[in-house]
Amino acid sequence: MTGQVTEVVVTGLGAISPHGDDPVASFEAVMQGRSAVVPVLADLPKPAAAARVAFDESRWFTKLQLAGVDRVSQIAVAASDLALRDAGSPLADADPERVGIYLGCGMGGASALDLAYGSTSGRVPPLTIPAFMPNAPASHVALRQKILGPVLTYSVACASSSLAIAEAAKAVQRGEVDVAIAGGSEALIVPRVLLAWQAMQTLATFVPGEEGRAVRPFARDRTGFALGEGAAFLILESAERARQRQARVYARLAGWGMSCDATHLTKPDAEGQARAIRAALRQAGLAPTDVGYCNAHGTATLIGDVVERNALAAVWGDDLDRLRVSSTKALHGHLLGAAGAIEAVITVLALQRRQLPPNANCHDMDPACALNLVTEGDAAAPTLQAALSNSFAFGGTNSALLFTQA
Repeated sequence: MTGQVTEVVVTGLGAISPHGDDPVASFEAVMQGRSAVVPVLADLPKPAAAARVAFDESRWFTKLQLAGVDRVSQIAVAASDLALRDAGSPLADADPERVGIYLGCGMGGASALDLAYGSTSGRVPPLTIPAFMPNAPASHVALRQKILGPVLTYSVACASSSLAIAEAAKAVQRGEVDVAIAGGSEALIVPRVLLAWQAMQTLATFVPGEEGRAVRPFARDRTGFALGEGAAFLILESAERARQRQARVYARLAGWGMSCDATHLTKPDAEGQARAIRAALRQAGLAPTDVGYCNAHGTATLIGDVVERNALAAVWGDDLDRLRVSSTKALHGHLLGAAGAIEAVITVLALQRRQLPPNANCHDMDPACALNLVTEGDAAAPTLQAALSNSFAFGGTNSALLFTQA
């Protein structure tokens, strides 16, 4: 690429999240420390808690249209539609061949798969395959919005939607598309998926009635995460196109970085994570001290939180205490393939509103996780200019998104 580098900006936000379908209201719920983690699936052998969404599919689908459309695709259609509306209908004057969908999804249509696996009669619904294929959500968004450009799905575990947003930004920056619908969707609160996660012993333990405080990122007594479901999307365009159509701009997506640990399938590596963060900083042309806030991956697992702290320390060095940090997974759960998207939405709003979400439920920080954590009532960030969103996946893939003031 020669000449001036195209600036990529965020002009729309949409979410179907455990805190509702209004990104600003959801952000305010997170700011207030309201947990969406509740008991689920009471008939499982072991108690389970997760963050579910209250979703009325009739707002977007007729009964006939719902045939063979898994929940993961339903909420993707809804969240992407809300994001486009929020962006002021950017497709109205766009060439459909120059609009792209970049969607992250870790596990596809879990409900359809769970139903098929649970069949004892030998009869499986005929639309099971198109319902559970991981690219179904992106395809349904394309069908709904009549998108004729690239429609791509990224399935990279917990980094899926963060990587999708990064790939979308590349496409906008290179002039491959004029508008990118970028984000992710996940809906896996079903019996067999929950049983599988319980078998891994990565889910938080809790006393019945205390589900909302079960997830404690960076705390000495942390025990793991709670699953979440939802979908979230950002509308990305060039700054020039946004100016031409007088669109509201939330933030600039100034940098993104990707890396692979290549060390272990499920155990993270600090240096691998640091490489992704450094790459995002390098692309944005920023020093670590220019970044005031990090929405951490922060899964509240014993190993993961220490590794992420060490990755941040490797990049910030003696300036680590100047970086404010919080993990919002304590409140909305771990959305796996959609985690990077919902956390990107929260990060963008934190930057735009110059307010930092609290690191909930951490009343006794683990010394091995020593960070400048955001506490409740400590939200104001009047000088915030740049914010980082981390997503680190099973498989060793790392993704970092760096947003700056528009």
